[in-house]
Amino acid sequence: MDRRRFLLTSVASALARSRAAMAQVTPGTYRLGILTPGACDTTSAPSTTRAVAAFLREHGYVEGRNLAIEPRCAEGKLDRLSGLAESLPRLPVDVILALSPVAVQAAKRATATIPIIMLLTYSDPVELGFVTTLAHPGGNITGVVLAAEPALAGKRLELIKEAVPRAVRVAILTTREAGSKTQVEWAERAASALSVKLVPVELLGGDYEGAFAKMTAQRAEALVVVTSVLLANGRERIIELSAKHRLPTIHDWSEDAETGGLITYGGSRRETARRLAVYVERIFKGAKPADLPVERATTFELVINLRTAKTLGLTIPPSLLARADKVIE
Repeated sequence: MDRRRFLLTSVASALARSRAAMAQVTPGTYRLGILTPGACDTTSAPSTTRAVAAFLREHGYVEGRNLAIEPRCAEGKLDRLSGLAESLPRLPVDVILALSPVAVQAAKRATATIPIIMLLTYSDPVELGFVTTLAHPGGNITGVVLAAEPALAGKRLELIKEAVPRAVRVAILTTREAGSKTQVEWAERAASALSVKLVPVELLGGDYEGAFAKMTAQRAEALVVVTSVLLANGRERIIELSAKHRLPTIHDWSEDAETGGLITYGGSRRETARRLAVYVERIFKGAKPADLPVERATTFELVINLRTAKTLGLTIPPSLLARADKVIE
């Protein structure tokens, strides 16, 4: 064997050993795949994943000991999801946690046998063909649905209008994810009743600065953020730019107000992560997705950050404060 062939053979062997080592986990270790259209490289992006891992840790599943987490993040490039989804069965993983309708669709195409736990917002899993019924999913998919009724987008518009009565032009930040368009439609209905001009602004390529520049150009006086995995990933950036542009904003997740958002009306990331972790643990213990009813969360919190209101020079009406589940002072 000549020296060049020897080197090539050695390199190929080393790469093969490296791939094999990467594919191996300690015997007795559970492998949890995460599939999201969002990012993995920001503090806020993997918040749901981190929270799920924290709850699993409380029940004895510890990364590096008996749990391996395999994140697959599309970084906003939705055309990458299919390839990322297909990589998970090849490992293989024991469970796939799919964090949006498009992620569930990609995971469903990639495997009909590995359990898939979905997190959906403003989407009907029966209508999308993910499960047969909520009570009896019937396949390899189950999970949590947050407010399948998209009318909450209209409710958020009502709340921000109540907080900022002078606002007659309200922007709504959207994406191309499934469910975003429907939320805008419901917000449009509410806008008509409130005599508000709704200004849809789509986030393109993660360009938050550009999106807020469009809102400024359109003379928006307040902002509604649609429920979206991509926008959840960028919540810190949205809050930062809302402050910079002095734009009163209403978000979905209650934790956004704790981060500095003005108003939130929606569910809790922590509670949602806890529910997802329960599904993961039950499947680790041998439960079948077909036997685990889909949980539909319908409890929402209104949180108001008075510190942010003061910074924006806003006085929140007492009637709105009285209805808040939590007020941050």
